[in-house]
Amino acid sequence: MDLSLILVSYRSREPLLACLRALRTDARAAGIRTETVVVDNDSHDGTLEALAAEFPDARLIANRENVGYARAVNQGLAATGAPFALVLNPDCVVRAGALRALLDHAAARPGAGLVGPKILNPDGSLEYSARSFPDPFTFLFNRYSLLTRLFPANRFTRRYLLTDWDHASAREVGWISGACMLARRAAVEQVGGMDEAFFMFNEDVDWCRRMKPAGWAVTYEPAAVVVHHIGASRSRVAARVIWGRHLGMIHYFHKHHPTNPLLSLPADALILLRGALMVLANALRSRG
Repeated sequence: MDLSLILVSYRSREPLLACLRALRTDARAAGIRTETVVVDNDSHDGTLEALAAEFPDARLIANRENVGYARAVNQGLAATGAPFALVLNPDCVVRAGALRALLDHAAARPGAGLVGPKILNPDGSLEYSARSFPDPFTFLFNRYSLLTRLFPANRFTRRYLLTDWDHASAREVGWISGACMLARRAAVEQVGGMDEAFFMFNEDVDWCRRMKPAGWAVTYEPAAVVVHHIGASRSRVAARVIWGRHLGMIHYFHKHHPTNPLLSLPADALILLRGALMVLANALRSRG
């Protein structure tokens, strides 16, 4: 077996099937032997039946509740054994040659613990999926923040999103998006899986950060192209998802940037305030 494919599903039946079709086509064309595990977080949307009908060889782990993304990924890692594991969201579609490009990149760089592809939005624009590590002010200058939208060329956003780099060459980066990442089994065995204290979001940043002190690099390979169909920005997002993102921010900074409570408490309050405002804005949008 060359490659383990691990997908976490939650109410995403049709995107999941499209994702699996593209993976199957690309793997067959490249002669890559794969095993597929789908971890379903209690979807109740027909995912289990559709998967059994179209992909009977895929193994299914059906959770009786939504256990979160990090824990589900770890379930998939524990159930597989290939030397490399591709962890990807069901709303991702690999383009032809992506799997071979990722595996060739990892083979040529034995020190790479995690490898990320070039990720595109459905309109063909670049998704800034390879970034430098966040600092305590990144929540003010991240991809979706108001300050970034008002001042997109500011140096803080450019440094975090690596927008001064053309993303056309392979290189080492701080972290890569968990939407699609190739993990070397040896690195995972040394560093451990994702931190299950993260319910959803920020577990990818943390995983990449933990690779570094163990001697593993996190790299980017533009020859591997994946299209990410994100729909959350156009519809109502569950409040639990928004809070999960912000609580993950707090856990990440407490874990990797411990500081005096006199400083951390106001920072936590600002993050929670931002989360509350996003929940309110999301609720108002859903009424519109």
